Amino acid sequence: MKRVGFYPGCTFRSTAKEYDMSLLPVLERLGIEVVELPDWSCCGATSAHVTQELLSVALPARNLAIAEAQGFDTILAPCAACFSRLAVAQRKMAERPALAQRVQEILDRPFGNSVKVINITDFLISHLTEIGASVTTPLQGMKLACYYGCLLVRPHGVAHSDDPEVPTSMERIVAATKATPVKWNMALECCGGGMSFARTGSVIRLGRAIVDDARAAGAQALVVGCPMCHNNLDLRQKAMEKGRETKPPIPILFISQVVGLAMGMAPKSLGANLHFVSTRDFMETLARLDRALPETATHKATNKEVG
Repeated sequence: MKRVGFYPGCTFRSTAKEYDMSLLPVLERLGIEVVELPDWSCCGATSAHVTQELLSVALPARNLAIAEAQGFDTILAPCAACFSRLAVAQRKMAERPALAQRVQEILDRPFGNSVKVINITDFLISHLTEIGASVTTPLQGMKLACYYGCLLVRPHGVAHSDDPEVPTSMERIVAATKATPVKWNMALECCGGGMSFARTGSVIRLGRAIVDDARAAGAQALVVGCPMCHNNLDLRQKAMEKGRETKPPIPILFISQVVGLAMGMAPKSLGANLHFVSTRDFMETLARLDRALPETATHKATNKEVG
């Protein structure tokens, strides 16, 4: 079984616990042993990098140093914001020796800045063949809008996306589940990020444009790889529709939930019942399509209960 260093970040077992519930079983099904970094700490997102540069580098550097001490050359950071803070800190220290020396003095431990940080889409793409081979309940007939947001693809040179302007990695993962990734216009637009409480009106306005475009493209769900994006589009969706003609809500799914569904895992076990926007209609449609498909050697009926 392949071992991978794992940095969960602060939201993974709190506001984004459905990400935790879905990703770890998916990785286990892919034959990947997740080794959580011992004594990890907050990476500083989203406030440290706008408070003090040294703090914004030292906080994620501590976690990189822990990973290095554990012998990992790569760590998976499934939260896009955590990935960005870790990767930006690594880049800054590599380019600025004086900053790296100051951070090492603060850490007071050996640190060679040798660990590579990988985000969720790049990690899953590197296991695309295994994902395809693990599909037992193809999501054929379901249309999904892949939403990258800002931090999975930017800044260029830090996020090593296949293309910072027209990425396709998430679409390829969705296609491996046999779902159809729709063509739409808002895949890279900002959801408002960490301004959900400080500037709620802006987050609602930005999120409304994203959801409206996904709906216009015929998407039955939005797919994300970032807890912050998920929170803004899921939690705030009711407010987006306030004062407008009622339109059907669109569930916001983590990419790990989509892969887990295709692997035949029950929606409730993936946390699909924990979203603010109900996933029930989506799961019922998926169940109907599943029952309509002919039984094959790679397709098995599964429990579709959402709960």
